Amino acid sequence: MKAIIVAGGHGSRLLPMTNFTHKTLLPLNGRPIIDYALATIRNAGVSKITIIGNKFIDKIRNHVGEDVDYVLEETPLGVAAALQLARKGNENTPLLIWFSDNITDMDLSDELSKFTEGAVLLTREVNNPQDFGIAVIEDGVVVDVMEKPVNPPSNLAIGGIYVFDDSFWSRLDSVQDSEDFSISDVTRQYLVEGKARVLSVGQSTWIDCGTPEGLIRAAKMVDDGMFKINEGL
Repeated sequence: MKAIIVAGGHGSRLLPMTNFTHKTLLPLNGRPIIDYALATIRNAGVSKITIIGNKFIDKIRNHVGEDVDYVLEETPLGVAAALQLARKGNENTPLLIWFSDNITDMDLSDELSKFTEGAVLLTREVNNPQDFGIAVIEDGVVVDVMEKPVNPPSNLAIGGIYVFDDSFWSRLDSVQDSEDFSISDVTRQYLVEGKARVLSVGQSTWIDCGTPEGLIRAAKMVDDGMFKINEGL
Protein backbone atom coordinates (compact mmCIF):
# COMPACT_ATOMS: atom_id res chain seq x y z
CA MET A 1 0.00 0.00 0.00
CA LYS A 2 1.24 3.46 -0.95
CA ALA A 3 -0.33 6.87 -0.36
CA ILE A 4 -0.78 9.91 -2.56
CA ILE A 5 -1.69 13.21 -0.91
CA VAL A 6 -3.33 15.51 -3.46
CA ALA A 7 -2.33 19.03 -2.46
CA GLY A 8 -2.28 20.89 -5.76
CA GLY A 9 -4.63 23.54 -7.09
CA HIS A 10 -4.82 27.20 -6.12
CA GLY A 11 -6.29 26.91 -2.63
CA SER A 12 -8.83 29.51 -3.73
CA ARG A 13 -11.30 28.74 -0.94
CA LEU A 14 -8.70 29.87 1.59
CA LEU A 15 -7.62 33.11 -0.06
CA PRO A 16 -5.94 35.44 0.84
CA MET A 17 -4.01 33.11 3.19
CA THR A 18 -2.99 30.85 0.32
CA ASN A 19 -1.40 33.77 -1.52
CA PHE A 20 1.56 33.34 0.80
CA THR A 21 1.75 29.67 1.75
CA HIS A 22 0.30 26.28 0.97
CA LYS A 23 -3.06 25.47 2.51
CA THR A 24 -1.69 22.32 4.14
CA LEU A 25 0.78 24.46 6.08
CA LEU A 26 -1.93 26.58 7.67
CA PRO A 27 -1.86 25.95 11.42
CA LEU A 28 -4.29 24.07 13.61
CA ASN A 29 -3.31 25.06 17.13
CA GLY A 30 0.35 25.35 16.23
CA ARG A 31 0.68 22.34 13.91
CA PRO A 32 0.18 22.46 10.11
CA ILE A 33 -2.76 20.59 8.59
CA ILE A 34 -0.36 18.28 6.74
CA ASP A 35 0.96 16.90 10.05
CA TYR A 36 -2.47 15.51 10.93
CA ALA A 37 -2.89 13.79 7.56
CA LEU A 38 0.61 12.30 7.67
CA ALA A 39 0.09 11.04 11.22
CA THR A 40 -3.06 9.12 10.27
CA ILE A 41 -1.45 7.69 7.14
CA ARG A 42 1.71 6.56 8.94
CA ASN A 43 -0.21 5.20 11.91
CA ALA A 44 -2.05 3.00 9.39
CA GLY A 45 1.26 1.45 8.40
CA VAL A 46 1.80 3.30 5.11
CA SER A 47 5.33 4.63 4.77
CA LYS A 48 5.63 5.23 1.01
CA ILE A 49 3.98 8.61 0.47
CA THR A 50 3.87 11.00 -2.49
CA ILE A 51 2.69 14.59 -2.13
CA ILE A 52 1.42 16.48 -5.19
CA GLY A 53 1.81 20.21 -4.56
CA ASN A 54 1.65 23.60 -6.22
CA LYS A 55 4.24 26.38 -6.31
CA PHE A 56 4.65 26.15 -2.53
CA ILE A 57 5.77 22.52 -2.64
CA ASP A 58 9.27 23.45 -1.43
CA LYS A 59 7.71 24.88 1.73
CA ILE A 60 6.00 21.54 2.28
CA ARG A 61 9.30 19.75 1.64
CA ASN A 62 11.13 21.96 4.12
CA HIS A 63 8.58 21.14 6.79
CA VAL A 64 7.93 17.45 6.13
CA GLY A 65 11.43 16.35 5.12
CA GLU A 66 12.94 14.05 2.53
CA ASP A 67 11.32 10.75 3.52
CA VAL A 68 8.39 11.63 1.26
CA ASP A 69 8.32 11.92 -2.55
CA TYR A 70 7.25 15.26 -4.02
CA VAL A 71 5.65 16.10 -7.37
CA LEU A 72 5.17 19.66 -8.60
CA GLU A 73 1.91 20.58 -10.29
CA GLU A 74 3.14 23.58 -12.28
CA THR A 75 -0.22 24.39 -13.86
CA PRO A 76 -3.45 23.17 -12.24
CA LEU A 77 -5.31 21.16 -14.89
CA GLY A 78 -7.71 19.27 -12.66
CA VAL A 79 -7.62 16.24 -10.40
CA ALA A 80 -6.95 13.65 -13.09
CA ALA A 81 -3.93 15.49 -14.48
CA ALA A 82 -2.57 16.04 -10.97
CA LEU A 83 -2.86 12.35 -10.13
CA GLN A 84 -1.13 11.35 -13.36
CA LEU A 85 1.89 13.38 -12.24
CA ALA A 86 2.29 10.96 -9.32
CA ARG A 87 1.82 7.81 -11.38
CA LYS A 88 5.50 6.91 -11.65
CA GLY A 89 6.43 4.76 -8.67
CA ASN A 90 2.81 4.26 -7.65
CA GLU A 91 1.65 1.62 -10.14
CA ASN A 92 0.98 -2.07 -9.46
CA THR A 93 0.07 -1.37 -5.85
CA PRO A 94 -3.02 -0.53 -3.82
CA LEU A 95 -3.34 3.19 -3.18
CA LEU A 96 -4.59 5.38 -0.37
CA ILE A 97 -5.55 8.65 -2.09
CA TRP A 98 -5.97 11.52 0.31
CA PHE A 99 -7.20 14.98 -0.66
CA SER A 100 -5.25 17.30 1.58
CA ASP A 101 -8.16 19.42 2.84
CA ASN A 102 -9.27 16.47 4.97
CA ILE A 103 -8.15 15.27 8.37
CA THR A 104 -9.30 12.31 10.41
CA ASP A 105 -7.72 10.46 13.30
CA MET A 106 -9.54 7.24 12.47
CA ASP A 107 -7.34 4.16 12.83
CA LEU A 108 -7.14 2.79 9.29
CA SER A 109 -4.53 0.13 9.98
CA ASP A 110 -6.92 -2.83 10.12
CA GLU A 111 -8.83 -1.69 7.05
CA LEU A 112 -5.68 -1.25 4.99
CA SER A 113 -4.03 -4.46 6.16
CA LYS A 114 -6.95 -6.61 5.01
CA PHE A 115 -7.65 -4.67 1.81
CA THR A 116 -7.23 -6.77 -1.34
CA GLU A 117 -9.35 -5.41 -4.17
CA GLY A 118 -11.99 -2.90 -5.17
CA ALA A 119 -12.45 0.53 -3.66
CA VAL A 120 -13.27 1.88 -0.21
CA LEU A 121 -14.82 5.34 0.18
CA LEU A 122 -14.57 7.00 3.58
CA THR A 123 -17.84 8.74 4.44
CA ARG A 124 -19.71 10.61 7.13
CA GLU A 125 -23.07 12.29 7.58
CA VAL A 126 -23.06 16.06 7.02
CA ASN A 127 -25.54 18.94 7.23
CA ASN A 128 -24.46 20.46 3.89
CA PRO A 129 -24.30 17.52 1.46
CA GLN A 130 -24.51 19.81 -1.59
CA ASP A 131 -20.90 20.83 -0.89
CA PHE A 132 -19.52 17.28 -1.13
CA GLY A 133 -19.44 14.18 -3.23
CA ILE A 134 -22.39 12.11 -2.01
CA ALA A 135 -22.89 8.35 -1.78
CA VAL A 136 -26.27 7.11 -3.02
CA ILE A 137 -27.48 4.23 -0.87
CA GLU A 138 -30.22 1.72 -1.75
CA ASP A 139 -31.13 -1.12 0.61
CA GLY A 140 -27.96 -0.48 2.58
CA VAL A 141 -25.70 -0.74 -0.48
CA VAL A 142 -23.88 2.12 -2.20
CA VAL A 143 -25.09 2.21 -5.82
CA ASP A 144 -23.80 5.56 -7.11
CA VAL A 145 -21.81 8.66 -6.27
CA MET A 146 -22.77 12.23 -7.14
CA GLU A 147 -20.39 15.18 -7.09
CA LYS A 148 -21.84 18.20 -5.22
CA PRO A 149 -25.45 17.61 -6.31
CA VAL A 150 -27.95 20.47 -6.22
CA ASN A 151 -30.57 18.13 -4.74
CA PRO A 152 -28.59 15.57 -2.71
CA PRO A 153 -30.24 12.14 -2.45
CA SER A 154 -28.57 11.56 0.92
CA ASN A 155 -26.40 13.34 3.47
CA LEU A 156 -23.63 10.74 3.35
CA ALA A 157 -20.59 12.72 2.24
CA ILE A 158 -17.54 11.11 0.70
CA GLY A 159 -14.69 12.48 2.74
CA GLY A 160 -11.94 12.96 0.17
CA ILE A 161 -10.11 9.82 1.34
CA TYR A 162 -10.15 6.69 -0.81
CA VAL A 163 -8.55 3.25 -1.03
CA PHE A 164 -8.17 1.78 -4.53
CA ASP A 165 -6.72 -1.46 -5.84
CA ASP A 166 -4.05 -1.60 -8.52
CA SER A 167 -6.55 -1.20 -11.35
CA PHE A 168 -6.93 2.46 -10.39
CA TRP A 169 -4.63 3.86 -13.08
CA SER A 170 -6.25 2.03 -15.99
CA ARG A 171 -9.63 3.21 -14.76
CA LEU A 172 -8.36 6.77 -14.50
CA ASP A 173 -7.02 6.56 -18.06
CA SER A 174 -10.44 5.59 -19.34
CA VAL A 175 -12.32 8.58 -17.89
CA GLN A 176 -9.89 11.44 -17.36
CA ASP A 177 -10.66 13.10 -20.70
CA SER A 178 -14.36 13.29 -19.95
CA GLU A 179 -15.91 16.71 -19.44
CA ASP A 180 -16.06 17.85 -15.80
CA PHE A 181 -14.01 14.90 -14.57
CA SER A 182 -14.06 14.14 -10.86
CA ILE A 183 -12.73 11.26 -8.79
CA SER A 184 -16.33 10.06 -8.66
CA ASP A 185 -15.95 8.99 -12.30
CA VAL A 186 -13.40 6.42 -11.16
CA THR A 187 -15.30 5.24 -8.11
CA ARG A 188 -18.42 4.83 -10.23
CA GLN A 189 -16.64 2.17 -12.29
CA TYR A 190 -15.99 0.14 -9.16
CA LEU A 191 -19.62 0.61 -8.10
CA VAL A 192 -20.99 -0.67 -11.41
CA GLU A 193 -18.92 -3.81 -10.93
CA GLY A 194 -20.02 -4.22 -7.32
CA LYS A 195 -16.48 -3.66 -6.09
CA ALA A 196 -16.91 -0.52 -3.97
CA ARG A 197 -18.11 0.01 -0.44
CA VAL A 198 -18.30 2.83 2.05
CA LEU A 199 -16.61 3.07 5.43
CA SER A 200 -18.00 5.56 7.94
CA VAL A 201 -15.43 7.54 9.91
CA GLY A 202 -17.98 8.96 12.33
CA GLN A 203 -19.00 12.59 12.75
CA SER A 204 -16.37 13.48 15.31
CA THR A 205 -13.30 12.17 13.52
CA TRP A 206 -13.27 13.80 10.09
CA ILE A 207 -13.43 17.39 8.89
CA ASP A 208 -12.81 19.34 5.69
CA CYS A 209 -10.30 22.12 6.42
CA GLY A 210 -10.60 23.62 2.95
CA THR A 211 -12.65 26.67 3.93
CA PRO A 212 -12.12 29.36 6.59
CA GLU A 213 -15.14 28.02 8.47
CA GLY A 214 -13.83 24.46 8.29
CA LEU A 215 -10.42 25.58 9.48
CA ILE A 216 -11.96 27.26 12.51
CA ARG A 217 -14.02 24.16 13.34
CA ALA A 218 -10.97 21.94 12.94
CA ALA A 219 -8.91 24.17 15.24
CA LYS A 220 -11.60 23.90 17.92
CA MET A 221 -11.73 20.12 17.53
CA VAL A 222 -7.95 19.95 17.98
CA ASP A 223 -8.21 22.22 21.01
CA ASP A 224 -10.90 19.92 22.44
CA GLY A 225 -8.59 16.92 22.04
CA MET A 226 -10.48 15.31 19.17
CA PHE A 227 -7.39 15.16 16.93
CA LYS A 228 -3.98 14.18 18.26
CA ILE A 229 -0.63 13.61 16.59
CA ASN A 230 1.73 10.79 17.45
CA GLU A 231 4.84 12.79 18.29
CA GLY A 232 7.03 9.89 17.24
CA LEU A 233 6.14 10.45 13.58
